[in-house]
Amino acid sequence: MTRFCKNCGYENKDEYDYCAKCGNPLVEGLKPKQVFVYQKEPQLNKKAVLAAYIITIFLSWSGVVSTLFFKNNSMATFAFFGFFMPFYLLQAPVRKLKMHAIILLVISFVGVGLSFYLMLH
Repeated sequence: MTRFCKNCGYENKDEYDYCAKCGNPLVEGLKPKQVFVYQKEPQLNKKAVLAAYIITIFLSWSGVVSTLFFKNNSMATFAFFGFFMPFYLLQAPVRKLKMHAIILLVISFVGVGLSFYLMLH
């Protein structure tokens, strides 16, 4: 048998006296007590993080590659697209993902900076 919380509607195990989600008492006559509910931080999808690195490096360093190998200076402006992924990931609620976003941002700044340096010289 399960107990449903009257406050939030969460389905709790029968042996629980307090709601596992909000801490509201499930048994009549119990006084509410301060309950800390810890949520586990979500796991990172390593393949998605790797894809973010590949996309950022490809976009932000495209100007360097096109200038050095193909002698095409006009591709340096394309390197600005390398900033989209890091700035998008900076908004993530996961702390580890924000750390990867900062690393990607540094990679983007270096790639775009070199692209424009090579374009102008």
